[in-house]
Amino acid sequence: VHLQTGQCGNQIGAAFWQTISGEHGLDGAGVYNGTSDLQLERMNVYFNEASGNKYVPRAVLVDLEPGTMDAVRAGPFGQLFRPDNFVFGQSGAGNNWAKGHYTEGAELVDQVLDVVRREAEGCDCLQGFQIT
Repeated sequence: VHLQTGQCGNQIGAAFWQTISGEHGLDGAGVYNGTSDLQLERMNVYFNEASGNKYVPRAVLVDLEPGTMDAVRAGPFGQLFRPDNFVFGQSGAGNNWAKGHYTEGAELVDQVLDVVRREAEGCDCLQGFQIT
C-alpha cells in the first residue's frame, strides 16, 4: 500500500504511478494496453483489479490542503486513483509543524486511518507500506 503525504510526497507519488503504470502497460485511466504478458505479471503488487479490466492503485493520498490533490487529479494519470482515497483538509499548515501535528493534521487522522485500513484489508497478502 502506497501512502503519499504532503505536497512533496504527492508530487513524487504521481511520478511514481506514471512510471509504474507505463511499465505495466496501463494508460491514464488504468486500462491495460500493453504488448507483453510480462507486463501483467505481479500487477497485483501495486494495483487492485476493478471492473472492466481497469486497474486501480493501492494508494492513499493525503495533504492538509486541496491544491496538490487538484494538481494530481488534473494530471495525465489523475483518473487512475480511487476518488475516495484522496484525504485532504482545507487550510494547510503554512509550514508550521505544530499546526500540522496538533490541529489541522490531527483532524484528518481518523479519516486517513480508515482509508489505509480499507486498502490494507483489500490485500491478499499485505507486504508493507511505501511512503512518499
